[in-house]
Amino acid sequence: MGNFATQPEFATAEVASHTPSDTMDTTTFLDGAGVFVGTGGDLRVIMKNVEGSISAPDNSVTFTNIPDGTFLPIIVDYIIATNTTAAGIIVFK
Repeated sequence: MGNFATQPEFATAEVASHTPSDTMDTTTFLDGAGVFVGTGGDLRVIMKNVEGSISAPDNSVTFTNIPDGTFLPIIVDYIIATNTTAAGIIVFK
């Protein structure tokens, strides 16, 4: 049995529900969080360390048709409201 606190595949702190936003500021910055989707749909994100703005399509990625109850294998800095239909979003580190 290992030390789970040093293994990034486990959420060890800062688990919280998250509301997507079209604003990029310190209140919406996730600083490299993992993502769980409770109710499926589409999820538009800006991946960790990708610079730019929400309005620049090259800076965002939309994951489509995510099933209910999915842990996504991604690390993100922002979850964008526009084009996001998924709900019950939980972010964690």
